[in-house]
Amino acid sequence: MKSPHIPVLLQEVLDAFKDLDQGDFLDCTLGYGGHSSAILKAHPNLNLIACDKDIEALNFSKNFLNDFSNRISFYHLGFKDILDKISTQNLRGILADIGVSSLQLDKNDRGFSLNSDFLDMRMDQNVSLSAKELVNSYSEEKLEQIFRENGDLGSISKKLASKIIQARNRKEITSAKELAKIIGDAKFHGRNVSLALLVFQALRIEVNDELGELKRLLDSIEKAKLKDCKVAIICFHSLEDRLVKNTFKRWEKDCICDEKAFRCECGKNHSLGKILSKKAISASKEEVRYNSRSSCAKMRIFHFR
Repeated sequence: MKSPHIPVLLQEVLDAFKDLDQGDFLDCTLGYGGHSSAILKAHPNLNLIACDKDIEALNFSKNFLNDFSNRISFYHLGFKDILDKISTQNLRGILADIGVSSLQLDKNDRGFSLNSDFLDMRMDQNVSLSAKELVNSYSEEKLEQIFRENGDLGSISKKLASKIIQARNRKEITSAKELAKIIGDAKFHGRNVSLALLVFQALRIEVNDELGELKRLLDSIEKAKLKDCKVAIICFHSLEDRLVKNTFKRWEKDCICDEKAFRCECGKNHSLGKILSKKAISASKEEVRYNSRSSCAKMRIFHFR
């Protein structure tokens, strides 16, 4: 049985956790099991805690990883909640791949793709807010804010929001294909990315509260007071990567005094560990050739002492 999803940065993930020999490993975003399968094969003494809020992906992975079933605990949860549900005493590695899987993107009924006949974008089908509801009910000001903040679309955000309002006043927008046509296929500021793709990214982030979920995951990792545990997080756009980068920097800092303080009064002993990736780790040219979706992936690694 093969996974329908190509895991990004697979060799780099294996390298990040190569020194693990026993204990528990948490895959916060199990998806279709690509990363977890490789980790389990490489580390026969590790136990896997597997978490995903997409029940379709979780059910697939239960079958896909059946050969390792005696070493896996499955949880149907969003990754922000998982650390409250498990024991972290023996946790030695955490992986979070903060992206949409190829299968989610390619499946017509999930409504993620520009060519989809649906307009959904929910990673968790039990969540009430879909992209269709958002596009047809949010105010012009709210849509503009989402495009500006989640899509980095700057001053053109207002024009794009206005286009959607005008279109939905004529009739309800019911498909991703229809929405993509409304936005148009123009490139954004000469980059090799279309306005429609950035609008879809912004909507998906809002529907799934992706930045809020990532922040809550980072907060829960910090509160867990982990010992001798590596954390690797893979992001696919600059907003997520910036959040991870700044959080890791804060975790590494010894001094937490106000920057304006005349001298340190905190004791300079507040570092939680060490950043193991001074620069974000990106996909090789070879990987991008066979998996174009890996071109945006960036991984950062932190080691809790």
